[in-house]
Amino acid sequence: MIYRHFNAPLRAFSQFSHEIIRHPRLSSDAVRLLTWQLSLPQGARESLSRTAERARIGASAFTRAKRQLKEEGFVHERRVQGAGGHWVTQQLVSSTPLTADEAAKLLARSPLPTCTKPVNPQVAPSPPKPAAGAPVTPPTDRHPDKDPEGDTSNLPAGTAGTGETGEAPETDSGAHTPHLDSARALVGTLPLLSPALRHIPPGMRDELARLATRWLDAGHSPTDIHEHILRGLPGAGKPVHRPGGLLRYLLRDVPPRELATPQPPSPPPASVDRLSPRLQGAIECSGRHTQPMLFRPLADETLCPACVPLVRTPS
Repeated sequence: MIYRHFNAPLRAFSQFSHEIIRHPRLSSDAVRLLTWQLSLPQGARESLSRTAERARIGASAFTRAKRQLKEEGFVHERRVQGAGGHWVTQQLVSSTPLTADEAAKLLARSPLPTCTKPVNPQVAPSPPKPAAGAPVTPPTDRHPDKDPEGDTSNLPAGTAGTGETGEAPETDSGAHTPHLDSARALVGTLPLLSPALRHIPPGMRDELARLATRWLDAGHSPTDIHEHILRGLPGAGKPVHRPGGLLRYLLRDVPPRELATPQPPSPPPASVDRLSPRLQGAIECSGRHTQPMLFRPLADETLCPACVPLVRTPS
């Protein structure tokens, strides 16, 4: 059996409904937060977050408790703009569940907080303090002091795009070559060739398209470019940290197109005399046979003895 002993306090007490204390959908933190707020004196401006700090309710538990109170109608909030253009959040805590319309009517009666500093509309705001020194244009034509770690096409002057011989490649004057659209489509399919080429920087696609255009202009097909790239990739299991730089290196030099060498003509079929010594001097019968019929002619006849009786005229 359970025995309870209760002494009614003479001062500093609050009356709560049993529905709050025994609410089936409110956690212990939500009930403590609500009863703490309802026990504050009239006119107190303590926020729910401050109450949670004083009640030692953690951040996650406070978020869950506040959500439960809002879902059950014990807590309502709204954002309003007060004097001076400052936005404030009004919170309404009630001892009984309220609907959104009922809470809006009660909040509308509450006075908005006043700005601590009066605003004079006739006084214009003071201009911001200018930066020290004269305005200068930031340098954009120098190489950064620190080497970039990711893929980038901003190489130092004098070495950008140069080959091993130090000669600068042909510059793109911006003209739209006939193969530029095909080159862009080809670059878009490069990530499908190998998993190592999946992360090509988007900023390098135009540069790679210009390099691929030179290959197409030289007569190479997209298949030739794909095979050349696959031959230049590292072996299986070796990662590629800069796929964009690797593709730029592979497409930098355009090799001459190798024309297919003509196949030598096939030798004529071997004569009957070379097949077997027994068939030397034999020729094929010109008559009708299911399969080729060979015979040795005695003179210049072209029909075998079996076909001669068929072509004789009856007497």
